[in-house]
Amino acid sequence: MDLWQCSVCGYIYDPVKGDPDHDVPLGTKFEDVTDFWVCHQCDGRKDNFVKM
Repeated sequence: MDLWQCSVCGYIYDPVKGDPDHDVPLGTKFEDVTDFWVCHQCDGRKDNFVKM
């Protein structure tokens, strides 16, 4: 699975880990994360992320 990095703060979304603090279960592909999800660290929008 691909890693995605926030272009605002550098946070890396790892699908293996998901984002359980924001209701994204382990193993969730970035493409499957809701468009309303925001960066775990800076609250940047999903469209601020770039594939690594």
